[in-house]
Amino acid sequence: MGRKVNPIGYRLAVQKDWRSKWYASEQEYTKFLHEDLKVRAYLKKKLYTAALSKIQIERAWNSLRVTLFTARPGLVIGRKGSEIEIMSSRISAMCAGRDVKIDIFEIKQPELDAQLVAENVAVQMERRIAFRRAMKRAIQTTMDFGADGVRIRCGGRLGGADIARAEWYKRGKVPLQTLRVPIDYGFAEARTTYGIIGVKCWINKKDEIEKPKRETGGGPRRDPRGKRSRAPQRK
Repeated sequence: MGRKVNPIGYRLAVQKDWRSKWYASEQEYTKFLHEDLKVRAYLKKKLYTAALSKIQIERAWNSLRVTLFTARPGLVIGRKGSEIEIMSSRISAMCAGRDVKIDIFEIKQPELDAQLVAENVAVQMERRIAFRRAMKRAIQTTMDFGADGVRIRCGGRLGGADIARAEWYKRGKVPLQTLRVPIDYGFAEARTTYGIIGVKCWINKKDEIEKPKRETGGGPRRDPRGKRSRAPQRK
């Protein structure tokens, strides 16, 4: 089951959160949905070089809050916040004049973000770098930054072949059916001279759930050599 669906949607309400948070009636739902699609397409196109990973949209009564997760916040903000004002006015025009507020969160480790890794591989393929070399380099970099596992899959006319095919590389553990495992998923497209090549990336991040510490009592303890030792007595 975990191999057949989007890993983000498969884990919603378990460990992933929705990227659009609002409620609408039946009459307004379609309009809000198309507004969200326009906003996401506009931001993706405008911030193509800003390493934009995720866009969250929240709606209130007459306001719109857009949260951008990026590895290069300086490019998003612009000089003295000029880019923020331009994007706010443009998004407000798309959403029937609603008040727009844009928040920016910096991604500290872009090497562990699946969307940014997939886009990095796609950019290398657009620059005519061999797809195997780009995939192996991305996997090695991600594992060096402490990931438990990573898998990258490319599909299309790889290397200019006449027949499209898919190849993938994997290192470490990437269990897609275990909901407790924090799997991050990203997808990007490389627009090459031979056509579009899809790049998918799965990253198994380390489990951030703190394990309960063992209670240390005053009873007898066992030393590493296998002998039992008494607890130290207080004087």
